Amino acid sequence: MPKKNRTNCFDFIEFPAKSIEGLHRSKIFYANVFGWSYKDWGDDYSDTENSGLGSGINADASHRPQYPLAVIYTTELEATRERVLAEKGTITRDIFSFPGGRRFHFSDPSGNELAVWSDV
Repeated sequence: MPKKNRTNCFDFIEFPAKSIEGLHRSKIFYANVFGWSYKDWGDDYSDTENSGLGSGINADASHRPQYPLAVIYTTELEATRERVLAEKGTITRDIFSFPGGRRFHFSDPSGNELAVWSDV
């Protein structure tokens, strides 16, 4: 069966944790309630491994979102950034690298913050 194209589709949701202890408590909560397991990326970030839509918990004060953050996948990160700007979106965090790829954050005209990421 062909693999589904995920370009320009919601791919991930990231939840903030106000501390490393909060991240630890959230992991226990979701594991006990839904049976989710996690892959840790250092002390301050964990991804779910079996939650359906990919998700993570971010406790790094330098780049954790203020609210849950929906993340869209693209293969054309810079071009997508330019389209956001052309349509009067606001870049709230410019392109940065992280283990596994790069992403940027933006606000839409209604003030919703989202992110776009790419692994290429």
